[in-house]
Amino acid sequence: MLSQKYDHRHLEQTLLSREAWRPYPTWEAREAWNRLPASVRRAYLALGEEVAETPWPHVLATRYLDYSRDGNRSRHAEPYFARRSMLTSLTVAECIEGQGRFLDEIVNGIWLICEESSWCIPAHVRVQAAGVDLPDINEPIVDLFAAETGSTLAWVYYLLGDRLDTVSVLVRPRIRQEVEERILAPCLARDDFPWMGFAGQRVNNWNPWINSNWLACLFLMEEDGGKRVNTLSKVLRCLDRFIDPYPPDGGCDEGPSYWGRAGASLLDCLELLHSATQGGIDVYDQPLVQEMGRYIYRVHIADQYFVNFADAPAMLVPPAFATLRYGQRIADEKMMALGAWAAMEEDGLCTGSG
Repeated sequence: MLSQKYDHRHLEQTLLSREAWRPYPTWEAREAWNRLPASVRRAYLALGEEVAETPWPHVLATRYLDYSRDGNRSRHAEPYFARRSMLTSLTVAECIEGQGRFLDEIVNGIWLICEESSWCIPAHVRVQAAGVDLPDINEPIVDLFAAETGSTLAWVYYLLGDRLDTVSVLVRPRIRQEVEERILAPCLARDDFPWMGFAGQRVNNWNPWINSNWLACLFLMEEDGGKRVNTLSKVLRCLDRFIDPYPPDGGCDEGPSYWGRAGASLLDCLELLHSATQGGIDVYDQPLVQEMGRYIYRVHIADQYFVNFADAPAMLVPPAFATLRYGQRIADEKMMALGAWAAMEEDGLCTGSG
């Protein structure tokens, strides 16, 4: 669907440079950030202030080994994901306030994450030659959360830009180096990560999930025009491995709770592709793409109840923004309505009234 329709020449003509792609207001666009509702500003500033007073958690070697020793994933996962959540909260708070008081802690978070031996979690490191053990720093493995980490750092780099230089001029080069060595280089060089599907195996939601973050790293960090086009061409071929064998009714074979990382992650990819090519890549008119979106409301029963196919739970709230945006892109009023309902449910869950 993608790689044959959009060949190398088309990508050369439509793909924006890193400098030209400005998908969201950066820190310096004060007017845009100041337009946020007062309630949103207060909530995110309060969260940033809370995080700024929270000690950064340690990610220990022995916690990484827990998975190989007793199968426990949570003792490593808790500090690992806490670091990323803290960095995100601090970055949003700094963008909202714009006074620099969160910058030191932002740099602490960046540095700690860059110092981690691997961004791949223990349960996924088994594809390295050394097997399930400590991560081999000479073989970076790109799993779901390594890709998300690279994307997180890339977005922090984009949003704050030279504001990071006020703490140290070495912060941004470190981000560029780590994203290149841990995400961009291995994804371009290797074809054997199972989620890519190049060995002929059927892929699952790992494919669009990782590809969406790979694309963000590519568009935000890669400066070389030739590498941008060559990498994008490979991403399209990789996404085709997910889209092309999908059932024509758009059904998610892992159940509706996984749609948020299947159809919705595909939306992430398609939105990034559409934006970075100024609409030069657009497949929202394709019936299969439309059916993959509509699946989520077709399995909706009532309230938070969904058809709990496969290992999905019976109750869930689909990601509100992705559902609404998907509905807008394919002009489906039912899907937009489900997205609006999900937003109200999410708000209730956050405030404790739902």
